[in-house]
Amino acid sequence: MYHQYFGLEEAPFSIAVNPRYLFMSARHRDALAHLLYGVGSGGGFILLTGEVGTGKTTINRCLLEQMPDDTDIAIVLNPALDARELLATVCDELGISLSEEQPSLKTLTDALHAFLLENHSRGRKTVLLIDEAQHLDFDVLEQIRLLTNLETNSEKLLQIILIGQPELAQLLQRPELRQLNQRITARYNLQPLDLDETRAYIRHRLRVAGLAPGRELFPDRVVRALHRRTRGIPRLINLLCDRMLLGAYGRNRERVDPGLLRVAVQEVMGEETNLRGQRAAGPWGLALAGLVCLAGAAYWWSERTPSPVVDTVVLDERAEALPTLPAPPPEPLIERAETPTSDWLQPPAAAFRQLWSLASSVPQPLGECATRTPGKAVCAQSEAETWNDLADFDRPLLLQLITPNRFPAAAVLLALEERDAVLALPEGGVTRLPLVDLAALWSGRYAFIWHPPAGFAKPLQRGDRSAVVAEVAERFAQLDQQTEPLSGEAFNDALETRVRLFQQQQGLRDDGLVGRQTLLRLNELLAIDVTRRVALGRLGAAAQAESMVAR
Repeated sequence: MYHQYFGLEEAPFSIAVNPRYLFMSARHRDALAHLLYGVGSGGGFILLTGEVGTGKTTINRCLLEQMPDDTDIAIVLNPALDARELLATVCDELGISLSEEQPSLKTLTDALHAFLLENHSRGRKTVLLIDEAQHLDFDVLEQIRLLTNLETNSEKLLQIILIGQPELAQLLQRPELRQLNQRITARYNLQPLDLDETRAYIRHRLRVAGLAPGRELFPDRVVRALHRRTRGIPRLINLLCDRMLLGAYGRNRERVDPGLLRVAVQEVMGEETNLRGQRAAGPWGLALAGLVCLAGAAYWWSERTPSPVVDTVVLDERAEALPTLPAPPPEPLIERAETPTSDWLQPPAAAFRQLWSLASSVPQPLGECATRTPGKAVCAQSEAETWNDLADFDRPLLLQLITPNRFPAAAVLLALEERDAVLALPEGGVTRLPLVDLAALWSGRYAFIWHPPAGFAKPLQRGDRSAVVAEVAERFAQLDQQTEPLSGEAFNDALETRVRLFQQQQGLRDDGLVGRQTLLRLNELLAIDVTRRVALGRLGAAAQAESMVAR
């Protein structure tokens, strides 16, 4: 239909499930991490809640794909069952044969217990996943709780995952369900997309559908209004975007506009609205909107396929893939100079002092990029061929430059913004410079400061045993907001699974090895290393303080 008109290979906003369109926002990655952590910890309940259309089905699919091969899974999609029917469904899912045609609750429980014991003896795990769990009756929830009593002396035999709408969490708060609620080892409430994630989601689906680079179908003002109307719910985003593109096609327009959004909202949600979100419809429109929210299949899939650029690092025995990603959105507080100046150009030693002061609070070591000090901040050096190689670093970088007169120089790079570089000024503050001007001076070498675990010398892998492994496991537990790490000093299967998931989420090579790039990204998310935004804030504060002294 309209997709050929816009140069697309297919309709990008279909609500039909398509694994090529899997899009994992930061909150979806966090939700998946919590679920996998709960599965790895063993025993008890795992709870995932979220509004209709926020992506619970996507999380379910990802979770099932990430399950270890030694796991048997029983999935209950229709929880409107009594206790006996639920157990019978679980037995059917696990392939448990029953001699009776209408087995009793005790017969079903005994058969399931025998299966779990046999599975455990073979080194296999068993997981029960119940979707739409907010529809479970009290007696069924109590029967499910009793299933967690099936255990050995050391661990539970059955891991249970409950997935449902927010009222499920409210249901579990009731006094009569407190025993079940206390057995939940990991819980996460999935929120809708924010504005930036909505913008990225729309662009991603268009890119997967084959939109030509540089072409824009959804102006930013329309995206902002769309986010207000949908509240960031992906299923509604799909419905409205599809209707807007259809409307633009019918009117021979090159892109959508606010008028098409108003028409789409009226047709899809039964409301008349302006771009400020003022509703003119009565309760019938709201009722229809609710029905639309509740209708439809699983909504959106995408696939992240970055083209990796290998980062050659002097500190690692093995380099990790550094993905080619677009630069972050520009910081609004920086004004671009009319003409490029050289006030950002510094002697290498001065630039290194500034980089160190931004990234570390410990005293600066001797030299411009000294050798590592165990347990403290470390200066690392590497080499890149293109700006894309640096775009994924969320931290200040020192660029090694060569002046036209062939003298060594340096600059502190804070961010890449489209065709500009954001650079630190020696006395504080920042400036912008066109990349074409900076590229003429850059040697391709760069340096940065980071905080590796104490004793880290080479990539870690399954089977390794050291205090470094324990610290890495602690960092992942901190990221997942869990009280207990997945491992101690032994690098076990659970930690490797978590590392692979993290690498996939971050666009790294998912080899399960904990090398420098994996640790760099982990440090950024945990605020162990100074990020670009923090560095910008420090430079702005320094400039403000110096201005006050001058007055």
